[in-house]
Amino acid sequence: MTTPFSDLPTVRFEGEATLNPLAYRFYDPELIVLGKRLKEHLRLTVCYWHSFVMNGADPFGAPTIIRPWMGGTDPMAAARAKADAAFDLFRALDVPFYSFHDRDIAPEGDSLAETLKNTRVIGDYLAEKQQASGVKLLWGTANLFSHPRFMAGAATNPDPEVFAWSAATVKTALDVTHALGGANYVMWGGREGYETLLNTDLKRELDQMGRFLSLVVDYKHKIGFSGPILIEPKPKEPTKHQYDFDAATVYGFLKHYGLENDVKLNLEENHAILAGHTFEHEIAVANAFGILGSLDINRGDPLLGWDTDQFPNDVPQLTLALYEVIKAGGLTTGGLNFDAKLRRQSIEPDDLLHAHVGGIDVCAKAFLQAAKLYEGGQLATNLRDRYAGWDRGGHAAEGATLEEIAAAAENRAIDPRPRSGRQEKLENVVSLG
Repeated sequence: MTTPFSDLPTVRFEGEATLNPLAYRFYDPELIVLGKRLKEHLRLTVCYWHSFVMNGADPFGAPTIIRPWMGGTDPMAAARAKADAAFDLFRALDVPFYSFHDRDIAPEGDSLAETLKNTRVIGDYLAEKQQASGVKLLWGTANLFSHPRFMAGAATNPDPEVFAWSAATVKTALDVTHALGGANYVMWGGREGYETLLNTDLKRELDQMGRFLSLVVDYKHKIGFSGPILIEPKPKEPTKHQYDFDAATVYGFLKHYGLENDVKLNLEENHAILAGHTFEHEIAVANAFGILGSLDINRGDPLLGWDTDQFPNDVPQLTLALYEVIKAGGLTTGGLNFDAKLRRQSIEPDDLLHAHVGGIDVCAKAFLQAAKLYEGGQLATNLRDRYAGWDRGGHAAEGATLEEIAAAAENRAIDPRPRSGRQEKLENVVSLG
């Protein structure tokens, strides 16, 4: 079947000097960096929802991006046409992975049973497409936020019927992800939060959320799904108080419910900004707690206080984030997922190709710069020197009691002198090399 992306050329690496806008300047997938190929480090992933579902509508305007599979009288035929178009784009971009929400790949039916059947049927169709193309699934997830039934949350909903509906939906989405060989499964709790405590039992809702996630983890083990369950922290939007606000909040939640060994994080740059953090901060926190899983690589707009989901274009900022990824040992089952959408005025099919090509090159250039920083060792050396006193042991070493530390400090009578943190010097290393 011919799709809007069928005739697009497959993008290849041509080097930094090329003037071809549909060629990679920095992304050489076979380039060996830090001991393995660049494509194995980045694990680039095209997301289904923004690339093939987003129609350009906003709160003030009608859709501007119209694709052949949008609308029509046969939703399942449209779903297959959408899959055909998706795999044509994956071929054109030469990417190894994709990701999806269940409602993006298959339509909702007239009943829960029909909806779940639709997901399984299109899952089988995706399996055929994967087999023919070699493209793999990075992760799947369930949409538990768009339909009005989820207006008060899914797992945290005050109505147990919504909890049960959500359980059936996640079970099927996880089954399909498992059948497709997905490397991870994401729990994206878009509406797990509240607007006011006047109508909210916060503890009950957190307990429901903890129970729901525990049930998913138990089922994952039961069916032999080997990938991690991922939570994607998301602050403020759409509710004022999201239970999964940031990496530290989610870790506290996981620790409280005994899930910290089974669940990791899918972190997004745009969400980090909304939480008042940098992307590198969220990655560093996740690494410190041993729960770094995967990354959504879309950016926000510093002039807008909401989730704009733009393609990445800030190499220096992304360099810092990917440096933290390298320090963490890299992304194992995770990847760099383009959870990014075209701007409302970018309506042509090849606009989607240009957006991804630029975003992929930004990721590649940033990773190469981060690898250079890592191999140069200047940042690591400064860090080691700054904490060298702790490595030498002494009266404040691990195992000493408060009384022992206090007595030693009093007997030594040493007044510690401030030492420079060398921030400007280190910023120059990052910016200037």
